[in-house]
Amino acid sequence: MARRLTGFTPSGDLHLGNLIGAIRPIVDAQRLAADPADTVIFVSDLHALTLEHDPAAVRRRTVEFAQLLLASGTDPDRCVFLVQSHVPQHAEVHYLLECVTGYGEAQRMIQFKEKSERQRHVRMSLLTYPILMAGDILLYDTDEVPVGEDQKQHVELARDIAARFNSRYGETFTLPRAVNPPVAARLRDLASPEAKMSKSSASAAGVLLLLDDEATLRRKVMRAVTDTENAVRYEPDTQPGVSNLLDILAACTGGDPRELSGHFDRYGELKTAVADAVVATLAPIRKRYDELDAHADHVTAVLRRGSARARELAGAKVSAVKEALGLLEP
Repeated sequence: MARRLTGFTPSGDLHLGNLIGAIRPIVDAQRLAADPADTVIFVSDLHALTLEHDPAAVRRRTVEFAQLLLASGTDPDRCVFLVQSHVPQHAEVHYLLECVTGYGEAQRMIQFKEKSERQRHVRMSLLTYPILMAGDILLYDTDEVPVGEDQKQHVELARDIAARFNSRYGETFTLPRAVNPPVAARLRDLASPEAKMSKSSASAAGVLLLLDDEATLRRKVMRAVTDTENAVRYEPDTQPGVSNLLDILAACTGGDPRELSGHFDRYGELKTAVADAVVATLAPIRKRYDELDAHADHVTAVLRRGSARARELAGAKVSAVKEALGLLEP
């Protein structure tokens, strides 16, 4: 089976789109994998340092994300589960890969262009973090990386770096490929359906957070932007708000949004059904999260074991990279 890797950067808050598009697919992959090492799930805390941040918030969210991933079905016995900064080989391979990456390649990354234009002080790490991301992927001989369209360019960079390294220094890395989650790209912001649901959204009014309580979830859904037609049709181009509600309902129930559209005559009925489905989907996760919150030592122990296993895998790869580059082993 192909090895899959998914990372979650502890900035913003995890939401329904993350659950459907990223967490569920990787959890399903771990269940199907014959070898626990075929699934790598990690909290990418080093990536959170590329922008201005509150250190206490990064620390808190790192634990929160780990707990939410466990509450959502991550099984540490069926995957390699770690915090990125707990495995020093991630930072080490970052530099080694910088030595085979061109400045122009990093500068062309779309997210660097977008984010750097909005800042007065641009950190060097914002320019080079796609190479760190490449290292995250290549350290574990990853075959597949589930990403949305906005991250596909980064996986292509990892592939280019791997191919160049293999050509110059000998076969060392597996060439990864991006795989697009089928639903994640369709979930939109309830308050602004022209934008995707995002954990970095300036307003949480249209984002269904995994830790929202039932009343908050229902309020957000019932206040979702629709339109003036009052006809329930799945038409993403002309009725984005209504179509988004149908996408959310389909994602939570496993149905088809076009088929589901025929079950409702009015927007109120649709919103009530969506709210019920969202609450039913997220309530067990919130319950399990609260249980884990009462056993912080368990989460710490899980992360310690996972990071130790990751250091074994990543250490072997870094040694191979050093040897290929001509570095002298101690």
